[in-house]
Amino acid sequence: MPRRSSRTYNAVVLLSGGLDSALNLALARRYRAPALALTFDYGHRAARAEARAAKKLCAYYGIDRRLVPLPWFRDLLPRRLGEVGAPLPSRLSDVDAVWVPNRNGVFVAVGAAFAEALGAHVVVAGFNADEAAYFPDNSAAFVKAANRALGYSTAGKVKLVSYTSSLGKAAIVKRAVRMGVPLRYVYPCYGEGPRPCGRCASCRRTAAAVEAAGYPELREEIFGGPLRKK
Repeated sequence: MPRRSSRTYNAVVLLSGGLDSALNLALARRYRAPALALTFDYGHRAARAEARAAKKLCAYYGIDRRLVPLPWFRDLLPRRLGEVGAPLPSRLSDVDAVWVPNRNGVFVAVGAAFAEALGAHVVVAGFNADEAAYFPDNSAAFVKAANRALGYSTAGKVKLVSYTSSLGKAAIVKRAVRMGVPLRYVYPCYGEGPRPCGRCASCRRTAAAVEAAGYPELREEIFGGPLRKK
């Protein structure tokens, strides 16, 4: 259990293994090392692939990692995120198909519990301004609201930060490239893998960001080749 650990951490990073959380992991290592990364398995199709990506990223940066199972969450998932073989959502605006009730709220709460128990004062999450337009729990307003709650639930000892909440995906790609984040390890897909499908909405958001950032060659590194057609 966290309270029995002799390690001291400055930050707990919520690490899905995707682009946004990978950059936040790199920034947490730079600004707040040592850090602990938490990866959640909540019964979603991408759980194993995300865990593999997170493991590689943590090994690359020399960061401790825990896999946190939340098996009860599986009953709350939309069909296309939880059922293998169901068609993956491909439209960027298809929010209902991928919305998981209070997912980020739960993740932040769990991360804050680990942080307080381990003596860390910050939970780091990978949010971005583009997705905040569709998902309110990716927004800067969510960070502010969460911090108001954490002021009570952790007796003011833990705060939520996101180094990318004001950045769009393309800007995140540019900063990740400048920092040398190993993008070959990220997993941006809603599907089970082992490689990104290149067709779902999450893959398409990442692919569009790579193009907009001016790094089309990263398609090979992240997706293993050109983006596939529907």
